[in-house]
Amino acid sequence: MSIITAYNEAWKTGNLELLGELIHEDFVFNPHVGGVTMSKSDMMGFAGNDSVRSENDRVLFENDDVGMAHSVIHFANGSTSEAVLSFIRFKDGKIISMETGATPLSDDYNLVGSE
Repeated sequence: MSIITAYNEAWKTGNLELLGELIHEDFVFNPHVGGVTMSKSDMMGFAGNDSVRSENDRVLFENDDVGMAHSVIHFANGSTSEAVLSFIRFKDGKIISMETGATPLSDDYNLVGSE
């Protein structure tokens, strides 16, 4: 199983133990909003609690060094759902960094073919 696929599954199931194994100790997350940088402990702090939920996760590319993924993300606080593209770097078989870009989706968004 790819690292990104394992990460997505661990996130969806709230498997914090597996997430901890997949995320490098020196992990840096640069989300697309707010100009903040998060660490592994920051990421683990909001994992597994349904504050962020994803669907239609796709691995667009992955090798031993980098990966690209796309997901539709929903937020528990009622924020507009987003289509998120993630660029991920790997080190020692773990996720060392992640940077995202996103497009907000309209309130009447429906995935093509889901009706």
